[in-house]
Amino acid sequence: MLSWFDDLLAWLPQSPLAPWAQHLPQQLQQILVDKQHGDVPRWLDALESLPAIDSVQADLTANDIALSSPSLSAQQAQQVEQGLRGLMPWRKGPFRFFDTHIDTEWRSDWKWQRVQPHIAPLKGRLVLDVGCGSGYHLWRMLGEGAQRVIGVDPSRLFLMQFQAYKKYLQTQQAEVPAHLLPLRMEDVPAKLKGFDTVFSMGVLYHRKSPIEHLQELKDALRPGGELVLETLVIDGPLGHCLMPEDRYAMMRNVWFIPSVETLLLWCRRVGLSNARLVDLNQTSLEEQRQTDWMRFNSLADFLDPNNPKLTAEGYPAPLRAVIVANA
Repeated sequence: MLSWFDDLLAWLPQSPLAPWAQHLPQQLQQILVDKQHGDVPRWLDALESLPAIDSVQADLTANDIALSSPSLSAQQAQQVEQGLRGLMPWRKGPFRFFDTHIDTEWRSDWKWQRVQPHIAPLKGRLVLDVGCGSGYHLWRMLGEGAQRVIGVDPSRLFLMQFQAYKKYLQTQQAEVPAHLLPLRMEDVPAKLKGFDTVFSMGVLYHRKSPIEHLQELKDALRPGGELVLETLVIDGPLGHCLMPEDRYAMMRNVWFIPSVETLLLWCRRVGLSNARLVDLNQTSLEEQRQTDWMRFNSLADFLDPNNPKLTAEGYPAPLRAVIVANA
C-alpha cells in the first residue's frame, strides 16, 4: 500500500507543500503498516481481483464519473462487479465502473452541483479536500482542471474504494495527480499555506472545537486562497448554536450546529475574509438513502417517523449550508 503514494512523495519536496515531505512517509508507515486493521486483507483481495482492462476512458465531468472501455468482456464485467461488492458499503458517489453502476448512499453529485457554480474555477489549482470520503469529489475537482488534488480521510475502506477507481485511470497515464491520504486534518502540518482551494464538506460538526478546525483550514491556504465549507446549520439569529445532548440524527459525534450568522462570525473571528452563504439545502430522503450498495440504516431511519422535519431525537432535521471565504 505504501507504493500507492510514491508519485506524491516524489512531487512534494519541490512543491508548495514541501514542509510535509519530511513527515508524510512516517505518517503513512504508522497508519498503513504499524497499525493493523482487521478488514484490510479482505479489502485488498477485493481490490486485487479487479481485472486489468485495456483502452479505459474516464469522464470526470459526468455525474457518475463513468469509466468505459470498448474491449470489456462479459467475464471482466462480472469480475468488476464482484470485486467492487467486496468493498461495500459505498456511501459517496455515484460511480460507473464500465457496466457496473454503483448507486451510493449519498448523491454526492447533487452536492457538487450546488457548490461548483459558486467557487473560483479550479483549473490549475492545488486543492485539498478534508473528509473526502471515497474521493468522489476529488475526481470531480480533477475533471474541472485542478493541477493536483489531495484528500484526507481516516477511513481505510474509503482509501480502497478510491484506489479501485485510480487503478483504472492509471492505465491511461503514468501519474494521476489525485491522492487520498488516510489521515485527519489534524495530521496535516500546521500553517502549510500552500493550497489554492480547501474544501471541508461534512466535517465541522464532527469536531469538538469548530474554531480550531476553521483555523486549520485557513492555515492550509495560501494568502488569498479560497475555503469552501459545507456543514450542518440550524435556523436562528447570531449567537444561536445547537449542542445535542447525546446523538444527533443517530450520530454520536456531533458537537456544534450553529446558525448561519454564527457560522459566518466564526469564519471572521479566525481571520477569513468575505465569508458568505452561497447555498442552503434541506437534506432530502432522495439525496441520502439506503441502496443495494449501502444496506445499512440511512436518513429515513434517523428522522422522526411521524415528523420528517425532526430528527429521531427531536432536533431540527439536517439543514446544510455552503460558505465560501478567503484566507
